[in-house]
Amino acid sequence: VDNSIDEALAGACTRINITIHPDSSVAVEDNGRGIPVDIHPEKKISALQVVMTVLHAGGKFGGGGYKVSGGLHGVGVSAVNALSEWCEVEVTRDGQVHFQRYERGYPQEPVKFLRKAKENLHGTRTTFKFDPTIFKENPEFRFDTLIQRFREMAFVTRGVTIYFVDERSDREMTFYFEGGISSFVRYLNRNRETLHSALYVEKQVEGIGVEAAVQYTDAFTESVYSFANTINTVDGGTHMTGLRSALTRVVNDYAHKSGLLKESDPNFTGDDTREGLTAIVSIKHPDPQFESQTKVKLMNPEVQTYVTQVVGEGFSTFLEENPQAAKAIVQKCLTSSRARDAARKARDLVIRKSALESLTLPGKLADCSEKDSSKTELYIVEGDSAGGSAKQGRDRHFQAILPLRGKILNTERARLDKILGNNEVKALISALGMGIGDNLDMEGLRYGRIIIMTDADVDGSHIRTLLLTFFFRYMPRLIEDGHLYIAQPPLYRLEHKKQARYLYSDAEKDSALKELGKDGEKSSLQRYKGLGEMNPQQLWDTTMNPENRTLLLVMVEDAAEADRTFDMLMGDAVDPRKKFIQTHAKKVRNLDI
Repeated sequence: VDNSIDEALAGACTRINITIHPDSSVAVEDNGRGIPVDIHPEKKISALQVVMTVLHAGGKFGGGGYKVSGGLHGVGVSAVNALSEWCEVEVTRDGQVHFQRYERGYPQEPVKFLRKAKENLHGTRTTFKFDPTIFKENPEFRFDTLIQRFREMAFVTRGVTIYFVDERSDREMTFYFEGGISSFVRYLNRNRETLHSALYVEKQVEGIGVEAAVQYTDAFTESVYSFANTINTVDGGTHMTGLRSALTRVVNDYAHKSGLLKESDPNFTGDDTREGLTAIVSIKHPDPQFESQTKVKLMNPEVQTYVTQVVGEGFSTFLEENPQAAKAIVQKCLTSSRARDAARKARDLVIRKSALESLTLPGKLADCSEKDSSKTELYIVEGDSAGGSAKQGRDRHFQAILPLRGKILNTERARLDKILGNNEVKALISALGMGIGDNLDMEGLRYGRIIIMTDADVDGSHIRTLLLTFFFRYMPRLIEDGHLYIAQPPLYRLEHKKQARYLYSDAEKDSALKELGKDGEKSSLQRYKGLGEMNPQQLWDTTMNPENRTLLLVMVEDAAEADRTFDMLMGDAVDPRKKFIQTHAKKVRNLDI
């Protein structure tokens, strides 16, 4: 797919079709120029075979190579071929169709002519199936993960249509965005109140394409994403730095020039100008330098200068031409600055109080004796009754328990100064020991695993979601570094002939009852709604004992989609949430009324 996107970047491809077949083989077809099939001048074999079997060959040799591409080293397609049980490539080019088949990376025959092509047809179709001797755990292509990536590709490659079909489940999606990254920004903001229409700037500087889309909203956090040659650079880089510095400089210049900030007032900080900001910066570079092969951070120093220049000019003009929008943005920054100052004072108070009260471990925290954080666990438990059972059932050596009283504040709808006034949040910050916001220090983290343990009812789900919102917005490093987990207490206890069995899902329960058959009538089935319904020993056996418990690791596969989802589920706008509930109502299994 990345190779097809490279063709689209070169202006040679407008459609990419991706199909997952029932046997989990995958076909990717584009209407690009087609991989060259003539004899490679150095290798003396077909260029197609070189591309498919030689690392670092790529499709970039010869004068017709790509000016910009996401695949830098010609590793991708030959690696896919080497890791496939079989792979077939069909190339339509210059009025002819050529074909070659490979098994475990080795060509089974020379490239052969199949037939004449229909007029004006061109492109490449690659079909492959992963090698089960390498991927022994029978991996599964996840539809939801793939559509997020394909959506992203379509946003940053304006004008290309990506058509995706999953024949395993009869699902399909088509992505086409005429507006490119402007459409991306509008998509991210569709559940938010926006302060102005999206600004879009685009310019070529010294052969490097720079484009950015910017829109401010009423949110309290930022949603900024960066791309280099369509690759999502999740750790940012010089293009992200250029965007941020341009926005901060231009907002400060405008605020002082228009009198909204007095000369004696301090400048807004980057944090002030980024609150509520949704922005995408995308660059197309003929020679991008990344921090590593994973391409998560762009390193080209000249890019920062070019992005700062292009975004600065465009944003400055936008503010001059749209005084109402400019005033709303500056007011937002002013409010943010005051709230940040209040939050800093509140945070200092929390931290100072912590230092005074013997590092304030909150009174309700039942700490563990182990001091090595890599060996310790903190269970965040809902309510005092479950907290009591957990405290009695735990292993005191390495497991700490923090019961929460009532529901933690919805942090999606509150600024940091208000959040820091909430007792449950203060207890959490204090127990974790690593601070919050700008003062976040992972070195201070007191527990290697943070485990959310709530009841299996609606209230429990709500508390879990509130906690996840807080961690996602204010302690994202906990998630990124793999410290956050969700406990999986059993849903049912099935007793038959004085033998008890714990069941963790409806499917497990149905299977167990089916297994018992008619005997099942003599058994008793209990559904746990609350952790407090289990005695300490049962809680240890089922949910806390490392030997036989199940923990779910919290991960973010797609930050932009997670950002949008938290905003939709936990934000102020009611209509998107109502629409979500109506769409998914039929999938609800347990409904508490």
